[in-house]
Amino acid sequence: MPASKRSLVFSPHPDDDVISMGGTLLRLVDQGHEVHVAYQTSGNLAVFDDDARRFADFALDFAEKQQLGVAQMREEHAAVVEFLKHKKLGEEDSLLVQDIKALIRKGEAMAACRFCGVQEQHIHFMNMPFYETGQVKKKPLGEADIEETIAILQQIRPHQIFAAGDLRDPHGTHRICLDAIFAALARLKGQEEWVEDCYLWLYRGAWQEWDVQEIEMAVPISPEELLRKRKAIFKHQSQKDSAVFPGNDKREFWQRSEDRNHATAKLYDKLGLAEYEAIEAFVRYRF
Repeated sequence: MPASKRSLVFSPHPDDDVISMGGTLLRLVDQGHEVHVAYQTSGNLAVFDDDARRFADFALDFAEKQQLGVAQMREEHAAVVEFLKHKKLGEEDSLLVQDIKALIRKGEAMAACRFCGVQEQHIHFMNMPFYETGQVKKKPLGEADIEETIAILQQIRPHQIFAAGDLRDPHGTHRICLDAIFAALARLKGQEEWVEDCYLWLYRGAWQEWDVQEIEMAVPISPEELLRKRKAIFKHQSQKDSAVFPGNDKREFWQRSEDRNHATAKLYDKLGLAEYEAIEAFVRYRF
């Protein structure tokens, strides 16, 4: 209880939600639950320079066509072109380029949520400070990160929370994001009544999957639902075909996710349980 729940999905990067639990996200929306998605970081590092240039060109063309601040837009566009032309390997992006890349990922996340049926007022972009270094190396988890997590939890007061538990993310962003949630809930426990009956479910899929003996909630996915999940992942066009940080796995993220979901379903079938096309798996964290 209640049958219709407020569900808060934390997504470390702007695509972890649909990659790792897109089928469950679609199911929650279809069944009438109030679904919120909170993107914990901007994910701006994982955008190719060519995409930033393409969107800068589009912004200039649009401004010129609509006669909207053309002089300033030309100046900003020239700064982007000049920076990217002389950018050295591994060099930190300028603040302007970082903003463009962050907006690219924000737009993709909004598109994926719209496809899944999540209401726009229920889409939250946290932009946690630890991530915004402009470099692969991140800051340690800070007080501002925890306070921002507490704020969104207090705002939504969810009945159930979903968070990324796949900690093989090569740059450690998933771990820091999860630690922020743990720290926030530890402070709220005993202080706010809603926390006492709130479930925290950990998902995997982008980098690894739960072992079958660990799974505490299995959500079956039909062939049609799996196709919808794939289309939601495809809304993240900057991550399609070849991601900036693919790790050692050469498969695209949608392929990794589907392969893991298929493998979990086959394991359940071999154990004598019901046969499904695919299964998304969750482990409950008792805080």
